[in-house]
Amino acid sequence: MNQDEIRAAVLHALSEVAPEADPATLRPDLSLRDQLDIDSMDSLNFVIGIHEQTGVDIPEAEWARLQTLDQVVDYVAAALETA
Repeated sequence: MNQDEIRAAVLHALSEVAPEADPATLRPDLSLRDQLDIDSMDSLNFVIGIHEQTGVDIPEAEWARLQTLDQVVDYVAAALETA
C-alpha cells in the first residue's frame, strides 16, 4: 500500500466510528480525539478498523502516541514496510 492508500484506509476506519467526520476538514497534525470528540470505545473500534482495512495490529501500548491522522498513517506505513 502506498501513502494515499493507507490514508484512505485509515479515513475509512475513522468514518466507521465517527460518521460525521468530514475528511476534507480534518487537520492531519491535530489530535483526532480533540477534532472529533471520540471516546475510548471509539478509539478501540478505530484501531480494530485499521486492522481490518490494512492488516496492521496496533498494540495497546502504542495507542497513546498515535494521536493525529499523520501519526496513524506513518505508523501503519512503517508497520507495512517491516511486514
